[in-house]
Amino acid sequence: MTPLTIRSALPADEAAWKALWQGYCDFYKASVSDAVTRRTWARILDPDAAVMCIVAEHGGQVVGFANCVVHENTWELQAVCYLEDLYVAPAARGQGAGRALIEWLRNAMRAEGWARLYWMTHKDNVMARDLYDQFTQADDFVRYVVRPGG
Repeated sequence: MTPLTIRSALPADEAAWKALWQGYCDFYKASVSDAVTRRTWARILDPDAAVMCIVAEHGGQVVGFANCVVHENTWELQAVCYLEDLYVAPAARGQGAGRALIEWLRNAMRAEGWARLYWMTHKDNVMARDLYDQFTQADDFVRYVVRPGG
């Protein structure tokens, strides 16, 4: 069996990332403009941006990604990492890619000295929550979103 590799996204991963990104957006029934997609990919490749992306590769194919934002915060002295988007292609699910992406981030947290790694998911995303619950339990916070004009 070909091993799973977790690594930073590379420019050559653009087509695979965009296909997975579209699957992620479709899963959440989100409409993201091409301009936002292009800008997100540009930030992923920009070494000075806070946005980063790691990918799961199996047999030479990118089968999953984790988009993250490393940022300062007001509750700790160290930066924290927000795992904003995690997606694994449906055909590759259940084979350890999601777990490996989170484990890579946990190791990076220790190596980089981040105070914490955190993420959210939809309450009905049962498959993801089954995985996430193996790392930690959800907390009691409720998210509020304010948009311009709201």
